[in-house]
Amino acid sequence: MRYELYYWPSIQGRGEFVRLALEDAGASYIDVARERGTADMMAMMNGGETATPPFAPPFLKAGKLVIGQTANILLYLGSRHDLAPKTDAGRLWLHQLQLTIVDLVLEIHDTHHPLGPTLYYEDQRTPAKKRTAEFWAERVPKYLGYFEGILRQRKQAYVTGRKVTYVDLSLFQIIAGLRYAFPKHMDAYERNIPALVELHDRVAARPNIEAYLASDRRIPFNEDGIFRHYKALDA
Repeated sequence: MRYELYYWPSIQGRGEFVRLALEDAGASYIDVARERGTADMMAMMNGGETATPPFAPPFLKAGKLVIGQTANILLYLGSRHDLAPKTDAGRLWLHQLQLTIVDLVLEIHDTHHPLGPTLYYEDQRTPAKKRTAEFWAERVPKYLGYFEGILRQRKQAYVTGRKVTYVDLSLFQIIAGLRYAFPKHMDAYERNIPALVELHDRVAARPNIEAYLASDRRIPFNEDGIFRHYKALDA
């Protein structure tokens, strides 16, 4: 089956978590908006192409299924491409971890848009600086400390053991994105999360991921996505 991924064509955003899973699995997929534009994507969100319209991208078309929400898509792909445990308990725990990553992604976004996405960053610079300071003082240690603790406790290559999961791929993206958005903060903080740094490097060296990162399929980080570098926020 050839999947159809629907997401904005010029940013990594939340769609990148899905792309990483598809790429690592070697799955056949079309990044629809990048190849055809956004008209089909908008039509599906408006209910013209499916009986189960998604609220917003990313969403994935898999045969007759249309699956929305990043964590939901990864739950589906994980069991079909050996990126999740076999047991119900294992799959649910992995989904729980991904939902925690979803929460973290929102908090990362809100460092530069604390007053809401309808305003430009330039309209909320002062609140953004305050929010970013709180993010690094309180939220980063809580979130990254949680995942660091899981990796240290298990003492294995990946979150659930010897086999990579979609959560490992997502944690790679978190570290890569924070390095882009906050290079100074991350340079100082990474000594606290050696297991996460090792996980990032291990994922980056996986053959399919390494090839993907070197290809033009990987959209560069930019100031329109979730991870944005503003010098004033990384002082």
